Amino acid sequence: MTRLPTAFLSHGSPMHAIEPGVAGRAWEALGRELPRPKAILMASAHWETSLPMLSGNPMPATVHDFGGFPQELYTLRYAAPGSPGLAARAVALLKEAGLTAGVDGCRGLDHGAWVPLLHMHPGHDIPVVQISLQPALGAAHHVALGRALAPLAAEGVLVVGSGHTTHNLRDWAANRRRTEPLRYAEAFAAWVDDRLQARDTAALIDWRTQAPEALRAHPSDEHFLPLHVAWGAAGAAARAQRIVHGFEGGALALDSWLFWPQK
Repeated sequence: MTRLPTAFLSHGSPMHAIEPGVAGRAWEALGRELPRPKAILMASAHWETSLPMLSGNPMPATVHDFGGFPQELYTLRYAAPGSPGLAARAVALLKEAGLTAGVDGCRGLDHGAWVPLLHMHPGHDIPVVQISLQPALGAAHHVALGRALAPLAAEGVLVVGSGHTTHNLRDWAANRRRTEPLRYAEAFAAWVDDRLQARDTAALIDWRTQAPEALRAHPSDEHFLPLHVAWGAAGAAARAQRIVHGFEGGALALDSWLFWPQK
């Protein structure tokens, strides 16, 4: 079986579910162009736990974990099945790598997972499992988490990190109608792409110190850490291919990448 790439997607506002925009069109293209996966393992910014947890629900609910949006969004459902078998396989791989992990049998799919998947795989027919983040443990932990899960890509599983290249909601709220990116958001996104193209894992781990205006780009860590999971899961010396470059409201960089394993 051909080893799949991994992906980091900037999932944007939940409104992408009904207003796809540039990100939604890129997700649709991924669904058409990549080999059909046997299952999808999604690390979303919207599930945080103290230790890694895998969703083991065989029929995960669609979680509408947001407020203040049009009623149409709350009627949407993404009815893909879960995969308790994949959850157990991921737990075993993490434990082999010395990472304690468990299974949550009740967890549904949050919007960081189901909004992109609505466009990538609208048939709702590919099993989806989520893995939680541990922001208190930092970027190196999440690269290690990804590295432990790397064998899944050779087993037909698409590993996806769903977060945001920049995520300052206060700046976004103040600039919703802005069409040009704020300078710091543009600089941060350019730094991330530069370090990915250079395969500089050390800098990506030390991003809080090395990236320009990192604190403003990410007042908290959770929306950037899915990138580290996806990067780690692609294996050492992966090649980065940027598939989206754009901004919402000046402050939210939509930049997204595929990470191709080294042959």
